[in-house]
Amino acid sequence: MAQIIFTQQLARFLPVPTLETRAATLRAALEGAFADNPRLGPYVLDEQGRLRANVAVFIDGKRSELDAPLGNDSKIYVLQALSGG
Repeated sequence: MAQIIFTQQLARFLPVPTLETRAATLRAALEGAFADNPRLGPYVLDEQGRLRANVAVFIDGKRSELDAPLGNDSKIYVLQALSGG
């Protein structure tokens, strides 16, 4: 099964355990995670259901969008995108 790993930046606000999913896309995997933890959704998606500007998602090392497909053994990392100088 694919794994969703929420990095420690999000753990400051609420518990974010590593989750396993059989979802076919990133969006479906995140919807499943939000069903189990509804408070997590607003930290990741905006009001239009898009990834927030300050959130980056990597699937198997590649930055990905919500429609990205998942493999059986995919590793999904959800993190806050940091900026600055």
